[in-house]
Amino acid sequence: MRWYKIILLLTFILFILYSASMYFVEDSKELVLEKNIQYPVEKVFLQFDNLQDFTRWNDYFSNDKDMAISYFTPYEGIGSSIAFKNSKNSLKSGELYLRYVNPNKTIRYQLFLEPYEKPFLIDIKFKKTSENSTHLVWKIHTPQQSYFKRPLNLIIDNFTEENISKSMNNLSALLSNKVLKDQQLANIKYDSIMSENIPTQLLLGVNVSANNKKDNLIKNIIMNHNKVTNFVKLDLGKKEDEYGLPVMIIPPNELKNKEISYFYGIPISKKVSVSDNSFSFRTQNATQAFVIYYKGNFAGRTKAIQQLMQKAKSENMRNGDIVESFVETPEEGKDCMMKIIMPVYH
Repeated sequence: MRWYKIILLLTFILFILYSASMYFVEDSKELVLEKNIQYPVEKVFLQFDNLQDFTRWNDYFSNDKDMAISYFTPYEGIGSSIAFKNSKNSLKSGELYLRYVNPNKTIRYQLFLEPYEKPFLIDIKFKKTSENSTHLVWKIHTPQQSYFKRPLNLIIDNFTEENISKSMNNLSALLSNKVLKDQQLANIKYDSIMSENIPTQLLLGVNVSANNKKDNLIKNIIMNHNKVTNFVKLDLGKKEDEYGLPVMIIPPNELKNKEISYFYGIPISKKVSVSDNSFSFRTQNATQAFVIYYKGNFAGRTKAIQQLMQKAKSENMRNGDIVESFVETPEEGKDCMMKIIMPVYH
């Protein structure tokens, strides 16, 4: 009985100490962090507006190997959302919603985490400070906590600041690679035929039949581009640096047909288990090839293909299937940027 009274007394004292300490802990907090990044606001904002891009560089998601992320359409803009789950830590599971967008100026997210009954509100303001510099203000409002959950607010400061600092470093590195790619693209010589040795590639994609009239083909290509890239990114969990540029493979004699067949795929490093039967693997063997870069209306690319075929004919070489690689994502109503490859043989 004596020990019972002692334990009861100690429990009461601890409760009094806890209550006293919690008196000084706010039931919710608003954290404000300011960061600068040396890239144009237009390029920076796009990385926040697309949740697939956002999770790639945000340290909370990208640095967690045990986290599985599901993306829901639309993948960018108001209404886009993700659900994430950590298989080893239930405290790092929840949902993220994009609630408000004012392009290049403001964005708002709602973050639901399992330990919290209400969401975090995350507002980010973007300010153009120069042509190549952007000032960001992160404002994070933590949800109100009941009296006994207030200790959660004691750890949020350091965690958030550390996470955002790492994330901004990741974003800077990502944009640096994009800028380098843009510079390389700017130096491309269009409509000039070159000879290249093309390495072996393993492609994962779909076999397609499509109508070749007017804009039907490019619309079909865009649909299958989205299908294949989303499968590689979301279902296989591949990041952009883990796969190559998407390609369309088509026999030259198909180009004038009303109905054409082609293969649309993405290069990956090795075969993986694929549950969707509409996808298949195809090996593109190493070969010598004539190459031409083309930029313009999609239908106009046939002139560039004819140049390659004439080049092969003039050198008494046989040619294989046409490989059309999209250097930039194909979009309806916009010029396409392509690397057109024609394997050739003696």
